[in-house]
Amino acid sequence: MIVVKNLFFNYGVGKFRLQIPELILSEGEKAAIVGPSGTGKTTLLNLLSGILSPISGNIHINDLDMTAFSLEDRQDLRMVKMGLVFQEFELLDYLSVLDNILLPYRVTPIHDLNNSIKKRAEQLASDVGLSDKLKRYPTNLSQGERQRVAVCRALLTEPSFIFGDEPTGNLDPDNRDHVMDILFDYCDKTKAPLLVVTHDSELVERFDRKIDVREFQ
Repeated sequence: MIVVKNLFFNYGVGKFRLQIPELILSEGEKAAIVGPSGTGKTTLLNLLSGILSPISGNIHINDLDMTAFSLEDRQDLRMVKMGLVFQEFELLDYLSVLDNILLPYRVTPIHDLNNSIKKRAEQLASDVGLSDKLKRYPTNLSQGERQRVAVCRALLTEPSFIFGDEPTGNLDPDNRDHVMDILFDYCDKTKAPLLVVTHDSELVERFDRKIDVREFQ
């Protein structure tokens, strides 16, 4: 569960700001963040995932006050509790597809990389149609394939929360729907909230609710 109270944020320059009196995302709830470009969709996602800190207010993740955590503690929390799919994918070109999926287990001692995790990575890759590309490198993949690798990596740790910044933006309609089916099914099974930034009006209709950032300007 995510609970936001009296949040205020700006970048210190320009007129941009977000003011959120209250925002609650319940267990298993699927929400789409919508609004025109430049209105703060990604900023809101980064605040809720702890990448950014608000100027004031509170963000509680399962009763943990994110705003009381240090940068390092927030990073650890993301590693343990959150699955993130970034707009730019954040894949490492010198690692294979399989090793990119396994990256959360290679960059922190919090996770224990073992054979069962490797099998889970392989199964996730198979689920999104990448089982024949595990030994390839990101530079040899299409944009859509790179995006599917990022989705697999986000689900590998079995996160309690999933955040996506245009996670299907580079996929054709069939692959978009297939990836969203996987994300929705995961949330239904685990009760993990799903929060996704999207411009896709067809995709928005599949979510439980819309969060329009213009309400917080």
